[in-house]
Amino acid sequence: MKNLKNIKKLVLSLAVIFLATACGNSDNSKNSGSSVSKESSQTKTIRVGLVGENNEVWEDVKKRYEKDTGNKLELVAFTDYNEPNEALNSGDLDINAFQHKKFLQDYNKENGTDLVEIGDTVLAPLGIYSSQIKNLDQLETGDRIAIPDDTSNSARALFLLQSAGLIKVKGNPGDSISLDDITENPKKLDIVELAASQTARSLDDVKASVINSGMAVDAGFIPTEDAIFLEDKDSPDSKIYVNVIAARKEDKDNKLYKDLVKNYYQTDQSAKIIEEISKGSQIPSWK
Repeated sequence: MKNLKNIKKLVLSLAVIFLATACGNSDNSKNSGSSVSKESSQTKTIRVGLVGENNEVWEDVKKRYEKDTGNKLELVAFTDYNEPNEALNSGDLDINAFQHKKFLQDYNKENGTDLVEIGDTVLAPLGIYSSQIKNLDQLETGDRIAIPDDTSNSARALFLLQSAGLIKVKGNPGDSISLDDITENPKKLDIVELAASQTARSLDDVKASVINSGMAVDAGFIPTEDAIFLEDKDSPDSKIYVNVIAARKEDKDNKLYKDLVKNYYQTDQSAKIIEEISKGSQIPSWK
């Protein structure tokens, strides 16, 4: 009888020890899970939309930003100028950096969006390029010239052709003009509109092409050396074509994005890389 009582006491003691151990493990598991959750919630990822494959400045920004902050910067490259704004407006991107002020204004007007500027990047002059002629005097009657087909860059290209003495148009730089606003075309040039991403690729099919700086660099050109005519980057009329970083309206004052723009993009390091890769054909607009 005494042995039976001892056995019962032993079983009861083991049960208490087991229960205490299980509770302790449960508490540790909960604490461990809480710690992991807290850590992951502190890491932020910013998705940045870009156009083209040559994004050395942003790749450098990414390295510095991630090293200093522990956050992540995801660079998303597009080939078409309309896609990054669509992705930003839908929430697939947090910010984008590819367009000038005029392009953003026109996009908002045409699509009923309210994307906003949160920082300037560069002024990238538009240029006229050719694989067949060395200067504009060699253009002949009826020659074809390609220009970008989006509203803002098409108008900008027409004003560039006017500056080059090839045509005359109605309106002032920054106005949203079209081919219908050409008032004089002495050489009866056949001006064709193409997607901006196709303007460099069309050089075998046209006598000359108006190409955005970024697309020209992607095609292997150095704008200041290879363009047969280049937009005057020092002209007051060029201010509307300063490139910007854009965000959704509700993120206009987002501290995380502002920190990225001011302390990692708009820096002397970024300006140095811009100068190196563009051979001086792009100028930092925030300085």
